[in-house]
Amino acid sequence: MVSGTITCAVPDHGSVPDYGAILNALPHPVMTIEADNAVKFLNSAAETFFDGSAAALVGQKLASLIPADSPLFSMIEQARSTGSSFADYDLLLESPRLGVKVVNIEVSPIAESLGDLAITLFERSIARRLHHQLQFRGAARSVSAMAAMLAHEVKNPLSGIRGAAQLLEQTIDSGDKNLTQLICNETDRIVALVDRMEVFADERPIRKAAINIHEVLDHCRRVAVTGFGRHVTFVERYDPSLPAALGNRDILIQLFLNLLKNACEALPLATGGEVQLSTAYRHGMRLAVGGTGDRLDLPLLVSIQDNGPGIPEDLRANLFEPFVTSKASGTGLGLAFVAKAVADHGGVVELDSEPRRTIFRVTLPISTADSETEPSVAPHIRRFTAGAGR
Repeated sequence: MVSGTITCAVPDHGSVPDYGAILNALPHPVMTIEADNAVKFLNSAAETFFDGSAAALVGQKLASLIPADSPLFSMIEQARSTGSSFADYDLLLESPRLGVKVVNIEVSPIAESLGDLAITLFERSIARRLHHQLQFRGAARSVSAMAAMLAHEVKNPLSGIRGAAQLLEQTIDSGDKNLTQLICNETDRIVALVDRMEVFADERPIRKAAINIHEVLDHCRRVAVTGFGRHVTFVERYDPSLPAALGNRDILIQLFLNLLKNACEALPLATGGEVQLSTAYRHGMRLAVGGTGDRLDLPLLVSIQDNGPGIPEDLRANLFEPFVTSKASGTGLGLAFVAKAVADHGGVVELDSEPRRTIFRVTLPISTADSETEPSVAPHIRRFTAGAGR
């Protein structure tokens, strides 16, 4: 009989887990409140949900973030009085900060801290947003097919019509020449429209590189204030620690110029119009890549917000489709291009609109390249009023 000693591998329990990092990795907003309902902690998803940084939100009373008449507060009272967890579903949260959100909420007492509660929010609009994103990409594909058809089936006959009108102009009385000139002008206008749409027919993969998104947005703002946005006050709220985006600089400039032009044209020419450009790092946003088993992280969030009258309810569902516009002189191709450009980047575009608060949110992938990019724009918040020195 052989005797011996058996040794077992025992896990090292000496290291303390980084619970903050664990909570920040969750895609759902999680927050804790103290006995007086002051915010004690928020994870990264909660910062995005409440549109503010933890440094700014911690210490604020919950009633400053969520309307005081919300059923959430009765859940909080019940959780404290009974020491039990409570959940409610399809609650409507509405405030100037939040907009309108439908959420499921769980409230749980924290045993180690008397009076403290953990609140978890599950936003019901995530699935709806992804459904809308599929619609937006479908709109982009429909524009591509339409552009290809117009280029082949319309431009050639139009050139023949214009040529025939020019020949007729040489044989008719001068009094009727205004009719042939009308034909030429209208064919030129239609050809110009088709030319604008031909960009949608290009299905080649776009060239991507590491892009400083703040440099792109700053360029777009400078273009705007010298033209269509000269009557608007621009506010920049940037996260200076953002990594580089993975994208095509020229396409991103056109994308955000279209969104800025859309926002500026929604504002009155009188003073008081404001457009906010903001960036943030959005945790937990991932989409499957079609045809592969890969999932693409989309943590870079760019928001463009205006305080105009809002987008009519009957236009919102189809806003990114071609020729959908509320402008008398609009073609309805600007936002269709946005849908295609975002889809080409593998990103997501979202829209929230109500009177005096319309927000377009674009999420993009970040670059993992080793090449250095230009430093981010240094100021965290900057305000520019049209007409001021630059």
